[in-house]
Amino acid sequence: MPMNRKDPETQAGGSFSAEEKRGLYKAIFGRRDVRGQFMPDDIPDDVLSKILTAAHHAPSVGFMQPWNFIVIKDLATKQLVYDDFVQANNEAAEMFDPVRRSMYQRLKLEGIREAPVNICVTCDHQRAGPVVIGRTHMSIMDLYSCVCAVQNLWLAARAEGLGVGWVSILHEERLKEILGIPSNVTPVAYLCVGFVNFFFRNPELETVGWQSRLPVKDVIFIDRWGQALQESDGLNEELSRDLDWRKGF
Repeated sequence: MPMNRKDPETQAGGSFSAEEKRGLYKAIFGRRDVRGQFMPDDIPDDVLSKILTAAHHAPSVGFMQPWNFIVIKDLATKQLVYDDFVQANNEAAEMFDPVRRSMYQRLKLEGIREAPVNICVTCDHQRAGPVVIGRTHMSIMDLYSCVCAVQNLWLAARAEGLGVGWVSILHEERLKEILGIPSNVTPVAYLCVGFVNFFFRNPELETVGWQSRLPVKDVIFIDRWGQALQESDGLNEELSRDLDWRKGF
């Protein structure tokens, strides 16, 4: 039976005020992958609690909530993770051509030891049993759910003035060994979290010339793959004004 607005299990849809919308878009457009400007200041427990709770309220397939959050403050544990990063990073450098390799080796790609808190977000594939709504035909949806939790945490952290850096240049099995992660659980994200001296105006890899942001209209197709927006489409016109709109944030 459809629920109505008087039902205690529902809430009014309601729109966001202009100020609330602005705050949301400010967090989205101001979010950065932080590596090198962490300050040593502790994160207050109430702030850490807020960003973890925001992560826990992410959408998840079949409401299985497959995530766990390993909060790491121990220096010895951080050092072990950093040591693995160094090895993996050296291996990664060899995968690029000589010109890119030289640039790659100058990049700082982690803040494992500098950040006061590291958080490993994991995915428990058995959290809700063998059959999960929405995961019957796309089993990878539990991993995608955990990525939604990461994004919730990241945006909440940005709103709280915290920087977050995602370190993915790690050996998965070694990370599981260091953190004691069970075999049925997958580490999804290793995050460095802390207050920072500043946030870059643009993504750091864009700032240093590694890669540029693609125009948003170039990554949108209509109805089927490869069918681009027509010049006469109203959406195309609005997307062309995207950069002007973003200047306000």
